[in-house]
Amino acid sequence: MVDIATRVWNHKWKIDPIVRSLIDTDFYKLLMCQSVFRNKPDTNVTFSLINRSSKVRLADLIDEGELREQLDHIRSLSLSRGESTWLRGNTFYGKRQMFRSDFMEWFENLRLPAYHLEKVDGQYELTFEGSWPEVMLWEIPALSVLMELRSRAVLNQMGRFELQVLYARAMTKLWGKVEQLREVPGPRIADFGTRRRHSFLWQDWCVQAMLEGLGDRFVGTSNCLIAKNRDLEAIGTNAHELPMVYAALAKDDADLAQAPYNVLADWHEEHDGNLRIMLPDTYGTENFLKNAPDWLARWTGIRIDSGDPVKGAETAINWWKERGEDPTQKLIIFSDGLDTQKIIDLHQIFAGRAKLAFGWGTLLTNDFRGLAPDDGLEPFSLVCKAIEANGNATVKLSDNPRKAMGPQDQIDRYKRVFGVGAQDAFDVIV
Repeated sequence: MVDIATRVWNHKWKIDPIVRSLIDTDFYKLLMCQSVFRNKPDTNVTFSLINRSSKVRLADLIDEGELREQLDHIRSLSLSRGESTWLRGNTFYGKRQMFRSDFMEWFENLRLPAYHLEKVDGQYELTFEGSWPEVMLWEIPALSVLMELRSRAVLNQMGRFELQVLYARAMTKLWGKVEQLREVPGPRIADFGTRRRHSFLWQDWCVQAMLEGLGDRFVGTSNCLIAKNRDLEAIGTNAHELPMVYAALAKDDADLAQAPYNVLADWHEEHDGNLRIMLPDTYGTENFLKNAPDWLARWTGIRIDSGDPVKGAETAINWWKERGEDPTQKLIIFSDGLDTQKIIDLHQIFAGRAKLAFGWGTLLTNDFRGLAPDDGLEPFSLVCKAIEANGNATVKLSDNPRKAMGPQDQIDRYKRVFGVGAQDAFDVIV
């Protein structure tokens, strides 16, 4: 096991880059990329970094030259032979050859496209523009770089013994969470923490701790590189990006209203089993389910990713019952702002009423709250989203209006088209 504190003390990024591989990314990005490669390969998109925690002034903390070096290093990466063999030959969700030969040939020759970076009022404006299959693969590595460079900026101010104590405390804190979860029989948990991790080495340590502490109740990791290296299940399905871009391509309001279902129709053609998981909250869960085609009721499950998770799960259970489906045979995945007590509470409410799983993110892989001077390592909310597709602005409404994004006139239009009325606002927990 790596001595992380010593490694941090001796950091020289040229021998320890933040992003080590093009598969140091979330599994759902590769699944979505293959779908986009098949269905919308000629779509031009723009992705942009969005710091929801504006008090964290990234441009004041992170050296621009070092950021550029890390981003340029990512652009030099390509799939290794071993990585390609793993993607081509491994079994994912019980299916061999999940990734088609034409997609793999394209991916094996891929270098990520250029980026645009500038400083604006203490923040970095980082954007990527080009063909959707290429640009979308910037999201996770870009976030990983910004998050870890922020961590390094704080850690650089600490002495060697201070670092040892910091990581000892962080390990003790995480192990305490594992012990708390171990006392409650049942919850099945996956690591969803790549996007806002403290560092790659720390995420890898957290995964090993979860595996040892929870055994087969730890079902895998969203990080493909860690899954490969640790012989774990790679976990993930799809995300808001797909309906956001499909909606932006809509010709009129009628086409817009149908866009989220067109996404899942394309997905339905490619995947079955536990990959048929709905993510209904992009434009409001209630309206999405109300107007959903009957074939979606037969899908395996649903992911709850914003709003009140209890309300969201109850809505899904009632919807299945109304459609003649047995909720106890359906899978509900919770993935929004989870920590141990929230996982335990949700499991106690819904155990036996549906199959349950939990995608544990930032507060698994980046919970250094209260451990650094001035709480300088407190996790914060940083995202990288598609903001434009073929010249049209993208919109996300969410079940939590504080996660909404897009121009206000388009937000108003989408609310009208999707029948979204007053919404309850919730603090965004990273």
